[in-house]
Amino acid sequence: MVLNEGCGLPEIEEVLPKYLQIAGYLRDQIVRGDLAPGAELPSERELAATWRVARPTATKALRALRQQGFVEARQGAGTFVRAVSPAAPRARERYERAAAMGTMYSDAEQVEFPFVGVVDAPAYVAAQLGVGEGERVVRRQRVISNVGVGPIELSTSWFPAAIADAAPRLLLAERLRGGTVPYVADALGLRDAFARDQVSARLADEDEQSALGLPNPSAVLIYWLVAFDSDGTPVEFDEAVYPQERWAFRQDYPIIL
Repeated sequence: MVLNEGCGLPEIEEVLPKYLQIAGYLRDQIVRGDLAPGAELPSERELAATWRVARPTATKALRALRQQGFVEARQGAGTFVRAVSPAAPRARERYERAAAMGTMYSDAEQVEFPFVGVVDAPAYVAAQLGVGEGERVVRRQRVISNVGVGPIELSTSWFPAAIADAAPRLLLAERLRGGTVPYVADALGLRDAFARDQVSARLADEDEQSALGLPNPSAVLIYWLVAFDSDGTPVEFDEAVYPQERWAFRQDYPIIL
């Protein structure tokens, strides 16, 4: 939000122009591997029809991707994905993908579950979930790998143990269609929720080095997400660990002038 100097009240942020929304959607497909290097993008005509926009808007979207270095135009052939620096999809992007496509992961990603079960809450997890240190919590640990690249993310989701009574599939070492947050929300009958993100960096511990195939020492990016119900009660704490070559997070947003 931006502050309205005249009355001291916040204003609602403006949404991105349509061409940047289209460019952002295609960029996210490239980043997460849905569109691999060498893949052909839809034509301007196809984008205009799909997004119900004028053709010049579609043209600007492809131009923005070219300027950002994600694609290249080949005379008489079309627009194709370039080999770009790898980047990690943020939790928000994964949830948006799940809402649109029913899965948080691309066809190029594989998921393994080193551990799923109930454990005593470490102090930092207890603080995020609002439970006592040592209380029982559900821990779902996943290693996400990209075909041809290897491990790209170590992700752990934590839940108060009582939630598993209503959402028993949390204790199964399997992917939940649409992700854990929608599954838990449906199981608990939640209709409104919000999330808070926090990003930091540190050296990887031994378990993280092993899971991600990292040398010692290695810097990693730590991405925390806490999901709350409408009353502000934490229902899930996600902790994602990324190797340094996957640190490139990108976001487009309007600048108020």
